[in-house]
Amino acid sequence: MHEVTLEPVPQRPYEEVFGADRTARLHTAAEQLRTRLGGRTIWNVNSTAAGGGVAELLYGLVPLARALDVDVRWLVIDGDPEFFAVTKRLCTRIYGAAGDSGDLGPAELSHYLQITDSEAARLADWVGPGDVVVVHEAQPAGLVQAARRLGAFVVWRGHTGSDVPNEHTEDGWAFARRFVEAAHATVFLNPQHVPAWAPRSRVIPPSIDPCSPKNTTLDPAVAAGILERVGILHGGGELPTSVPMPIGPDVLVQRPATVVRDGPAPAPDTPMVVQVSRWDRLKDMTGVLDAFLLAGHPDAYLTLAGSEVHGVSDDPEAEEMFDDCRRRWAELPERDRHRVQLACLPMTDLRENAVVVNALQQHATVVVQKSLAEGFGLTATEAMWKGRPVVAGAVGGLKEQIVPGESGLLVDPYDIGSAGAAVRRLLDDSGFARKLGAAARERVHERFLPDRHLLDWAALIEQLAAAVPA
Repeated sequence: MHEVTLEPVPQRPYEEVFGADRTARLHTAAEQLRTRLGGRTIWNVNSTAAGGGVAELLYGLVPLARALDVDVRWLVIDGDPEFFAVTKRLCTRIYGAAGDSGDLGPAELSHYLQITDSEAARLADWVGPGDVVVVHEAQPAGLVQAARRLGAFVVWRGHTGSDVPNEHTEDGWAFARRFVEAAHATVFLNPQHVPAWAPRSRVIPPSIDPCSPKNTTLDPAVAAGILERVGILHGGGELPTSVPMPIGPDVLVQRPATVVRDGPAPAPDTPMVVQVSRWDRLKDMTGVLDAFLLAGHPDAYLTLAGSEVHGVSDDPEAEEMFDDCRRRWAELPERDRHRVQLACLPMTDLRENAVVVNALQQHATVVVQKSLAEGFGLTATEAMWKGRPVVAGAVGGLKEQIVPGESGLLVDPYDIGSAGAAVRRLLDDSGFARKLGAAARERVHERFLPDRHLLDWAALIEQLAAAVPA
């Protein structure tokens, strides 16, 4: 276990986004929470500092909370490959999918406990009586009891779930429930994912950081230049070696992406369909490829982008999923291979990775997030904030974000034909696409920015501290 140390951020860039009234409400809530905590700490515990939605959230929320003088910190557990294979299987089952079809039996539970018990022994180095511990997802769920024994208020935060629970969901929850039930409270991303037995459950949607390298506004020429520098576009114009940020140092853009394609990179004026996600079976990159081909738009180009396959420590299936996608691409006729590229983005510098994702989303003509299952889907939120029209699977939190026909298009993720038709519609009707993009940005501004998110958490922690003895 180790701490991810994050410093407070300047508040002014956020105030410009939130506006005066929302900023004032945030400061009032922070003052009340500081009084309630009385010098105690809020600890977040998860399984990786790089890649995935939990890390994305914490990089945005923790520095802003600290800027408001609330002592919020972040711990990451350690584990071996077998542990992360088990927890990947567990999260996939809670999503309602079979995953690798491996067991979640006594042997897997024994190894899970071996790791989490070892990590629990280290928790006392940081956590003290009266602190608040937010345990994120199934990987560190085994620490809930340990945090309670230390006298902390414990909240378990779920980021996965199934819209329609099935035997796989039941299998996953049967494993995780013994740990999650011990929490003082539970938090989920959307109401469909809350099991009936969850203690003191609450729904708190996530948010994106509008001032981060991933979400700050880029000039179109700069975005194209970034993509040329990393090898995703050809002839982008400006070739920045560094990109100014509203918070923190300039971001250096120097590491090329690992790109699989046949032929030259697309030109900047080529209509581009983009999906950015983990190389994960539930993100269905091969399904996006099939939908793009069915869209039948001969002038468009598809970019499927994810982290380099060894870049996310708690995702052991990434290499296998990328290889599946590459094999599917290799089987295409030559004319189709020339219109598709697979890009693995370096994770050595997370800010560099983020600004490349930002450039991809801002440059895209259409953004797709055709997940088969989803907790929330922050990549869709990010694209919506950038004013992009989004085609998303009608699952999980994607249904909470997108009002069909108003702020994006929702499709049955298993219906490749409807996904292809939705992509074709947006490529053919630029006026409709712009209308959706504008409404999408406004919806994110109203509902999915960090001031609302922090206010929700402040209210929960105040209620928990007032009502529940540690």
